[in-house]
Amino acid sequence: MKRRTLNIGLSIALASSLMACSGNIKKQDTGEMIPADTMTTVMEGIQTKHVGHVKVTWLKDNAEKRLMPLELFGNAPQTLVDSLHLQAGVPSSVSAFLVETEGLRILFDTGMGASDSQLLPGLKSLGLSPTDINYLYLTHFHGDHIGGMMKGDSAVFPNAQIYASKAEFDAWMTMPESKNAQVVRTINAYKDRLHLMAFGDTLPGGVIAMEATGHTPGHTIYQIGKLLIAGDLMHGAALQLADPTLCASYDMDSKTAIKKRQQYLQYARDNNLTMAGMHFPEPAFLSLN
Repeated sequence: MKRRTLNIGLSIALASSLMACSGNIKKQDTGEMIPADTMTTVMEGIQTKHVGHVKVTWLKDNAEKRLMPLELFGNAPQTLVDSLHLQAGVPSSVSAFLVETEGLRILFDTGMGASDSQLLPGLKSLGLSPTDINYLYLTHFHGDHIGGMMKGDSAVFPNAQIYASKAEFDAWMTMPESKNAQVVRTINAYKDRLHLMAFGDTLPGGVIAMEATGHTPGHTIYQIGKLLIAGDLMHGAALQLADPTLCASYDMDSKTAIKKRQQYLQYARDNNLTMAGMHFPEPAFLSLN
């Protein structure tokens, strides 16, 4: 199978699959140069681009450089790792995305909510505060996706309507308290504004919720026009694009996660979609064509 390249600007080379040159990004398999000005850099860790009618802004939450340890991908062949020059780890990020469409501001996930998290400073640099977010769409309930919803015991986004899949909610509510305490505390803080949706539902802003179970029982990715918010479909894009059957240990159901990863990578290729992933290397946009 022909190895696809990553059309995502990185500060370091991701093996032979990506090369930056004179402010442009070169697709090695075609030689096509993609103008860097298709994305506008607001400040370090923030980039805005238009995908069709949708304005989407990448917001990096992690303050420090992030590499996924190879140990997370326990069965990754060393020959593949060496060929991709990923011996030090797989470039990654903790990211959220702000979509502005139809006069709405929709935030997809909220990062860690750590003391050095960059989500709120990033919003501030855009002239926005948490009160300006109309909707918060969650891909799943892991702490690096819902952590930014809370500050202490208080909800950070006082006006946002929260959407999450019912499958995800039901699964976490049946887990022992030792595993779901953060989820329960967060859900309780937003319970009057929480909406549980089914896969296939169309949400405000014309966003379609799509099943991507496997990483978690209700892992959801979202499509709006030509943009696919891919959640945790991949934790180490450089490695998993080369071999989509490789799973990070975070995937709860690896067999289903592999199936969904293969399915949506092909779907993105077939439909010429721009993917935005919460752990893609920065800036966390990916085009496969």
